[in-house]
Amino acid sequence: MNLIETIILAVIEGITEYLPVSSTGHMIIASSFMKIATDDFTKLFTIVIQLGAILSVVVLYWKRFFQSIDFYFKLLVAFIPAVVLGLLLNDVIDSLLESPVTVAVSLIIGGFILLKVDDWFKSNEVYDAENPTEHTEIGYMTALKIGFFQCLAMIPGTSRSGASIVGGMTQKINRKAAAEFSFFLAVPTMLGATAYKMYKYYKAGFELSTDQVNYLIIGNVIAFVVALIAIKSFIDYLSKKGFKIFGYYRIVLGISLLIIHFFIYRLTI
Repeated sequence: MNLIETIILAVIEGITEYLPVSSTGHMIIASSFMKIATDDFTKLFTIVIQLGAILSVVVLYWKRFFQSIDFYFKLLVAFIPAVVLGLLLNDVIDSLLESPVTVAVSLIIGGFILLKVDDWFKSNEVYDAENPTEHTEIGYMTALKIGFFQCLAMIPGTSRSGASIVGGMTQKINRKAAAEFSFFLAVPTMLGATAYKMYKYYKAGFELSTDQVNYLIIGNVIAFVVALIAIKSFIDYLSKKGFKIFGYYRIVLGISLLIIHFFIYRLTI
């Protein structure tokens, strides 16, 4: 991996981390075109730079993130499924991270779901003046269920934010509240994923060169800055317009990838 590739992947991460289009899937696609997808450092990089994008949530939602102990316990409950399944399925996940075809199929399936999700949960957006917390209040059981939905994103191309937002909506939470909880849940999830990936990398006998350390720093900084812009834009758009445009985007991208891979240019696996 070189500096240009680092910048490209970091920008992609910053833009897509909070959109329901799969940031990991987009980075796999980009790294496949750049023929670096199977490199061990690339796999580490695509996980670690998500931390930079995630930390943008802490900055934008500073007051809301540092709130009650009850809030942190809810995040912990939602985080537990990812810890358990992540440890159990780590090797499977690593193998999937090399597969553009898996990404393409996941994009298409998720796209069709997003085309329908606004209609399925339309009642979640109804405001009740007599019960203003309805469709915004997240309890412990709801948090746990959202955590299980988030685990679907272990399949590249699924989208962590998309899975957890839809998971929240299945629990009668409105789009905005589900999206914000998804953002908050990303903080412990990606902190844990980064720490575990670094541990596995060193345990396997790999060492980071000076250039690679610099690439990780640069990648996190770029992802952080780009994500600051993307979060606000996404929340505003999602609250007003819903998911359909992201569904169409996923379907078109997924089909295009399959056509390219099988008929034009076989992406590196």
